Amino acid sequence: MFDNLTGRLRDAAKSLTGKGRLTESNIKDTLRQVRLALLEADVALPVVKAFIERVRERAVGEEVAKSLTPGQALIKIIHDELVTILGGSNVALDLKAQPPVVILLAGLQGAGKTTTAAKLAKQLIEGQKKKVMLVSVDVHRPAAILQLETLAGEVGALHAASEASEKPTKIVDRAIDEAKRAHADVLIVDTAGRLHVDGEMMQEVVAVHERAMPRETLFIVDSMAGQDAVNAARAFDEALPLTGVVLTKADGDAKGGVALSVREITGKPIRFMGVGEKTDALETFHPERMASRILGMGDVLTLVEEIEGKVEKEKAEKLAKKLKKGRGFDLSDLKDQLEQMMNLGGLGAMLDKLPMPGNIDPSALKNQASDRDLRRQVAIINSMTPGERRFPKTINGSRKKRIAAGAGLTIQDVNRLLKQHTQMERMMKKMSRGGIKNMLRGLQSGAAPGGPPRGFRR
Repeated sequence: MFDNLTGRLRDAAKSLTGKGRLTESNIKDTLRQVRLALLEADVALPVVKAFIERVRERAVGEEVAKSLTPGQALIKIIHDELVTILGGSNVALDLKAQPPVVILLAGLQGAGKTTTAAKLAKQLIEGQKKKVMLVSVDVHRPAAILQLETLAGEVGALHAASEASEKPTKIVDRAIDEAKRAHADVLIVDTAGRLHVDGEMMQEVVAVHERAMPRETLFIVDSMAGQDAVNAARAFDEALPLTGVVLTKADGDAKGGVALSVREITGKPIRFMGVGEKTDALETFHPERMASRILGMGDVLTLVEEIEGKVEKEKAEKLAKKLKKGRGFDLSDLKDQLEQMMNLGGLGAMLDKLPMPGNIDPSALKNQASDRDLRRQVAIINSMTPGERRFPKTINGSRKKRIAAGAGLTIQDVNRLLKQHTQMERMMKKMSRGGIKNMLRGLQSGAAPGGPPRGFRR
């Protein structure tokens, strides 16, 4: 998400090279480029107009500090305005109420409400140690009820049964009663969706809301839906007292405009962002971090938090101790690292959060960093004997041929993996004192060329 917008905004800033200060005349073409970039990203026209006007008012006449180029000065202004339009700061869920605290999810069919219910439950269970119950009132799709029951089992949540023959309001009454008797802290209600906004759907969801009296009412919106999502957001905001928004499918080919439009139009904070199909693929939404990501400055803080939460600490500590003792980084260790990368969402998800130099196209880099290659590398290592993994130098020509055949790949693929292992072994020796988390934190002290300089507060 945002790849095209990131590149266009960078190009716009570069057009100010050599200017001494920002003026009405020299930013006119630049702002036109920014405007087109936002429109191409599916940002709603009224939002684009308001955004450009605010940037123009702040930029005209601004003196360029000695430490900033005019392009960097404009990027700083755009960054600040993006933070504002995205909500300013993260707004946590309000769970301070008599349990069970009800969270109601609403949105169009296909937006990802059911999977979001499970992801949110898992985050509350593992992150806040809450006892969570899930219930579906989507009586129009029996498959959705079964899906939620299955997902509840996967994430360790309780599940309140429901039938397609029941009235949604009756299901809510029973679920609240069951949640109380089970001493659940939170009850998440997954409501029905439709392919488009209609009166019948709105009446049903309003009735469910009145009966459930939720503490949080979250609008679930597909990031790839474009202007349809904006229209749906407006309709739901008029019908329900929404308290927040969850963006789904943000890891797909979304242009990103929905994130900027929905927050501005509804005035409701974006709480979470779905970044994959797995039940742990739900990120807390931080406006400042997202603004930095849009402008190609990366989001190292979120990456560090993900590493701390998803990397297996026992394996990491075992590897650190092994390296400190002077023992080598073998192919089993490499396999662990590759699998942990996949647990973090793959190389593409990691690249999204790393600051990129101004002369590098992030989308081109992602195309080269295929997650399919990670899976192939793991397959090659799986095709080796324990001895070969421990002592890579023993792998001669005949062994390479056997390993390649076992993985269904070529000898050249095996050679590339062995070369990569040698490079990583050298890097691990250098990192053994600091670790990957310290290395990533170090990235925050600098900035990518073409972006804000050292010391620019994000």
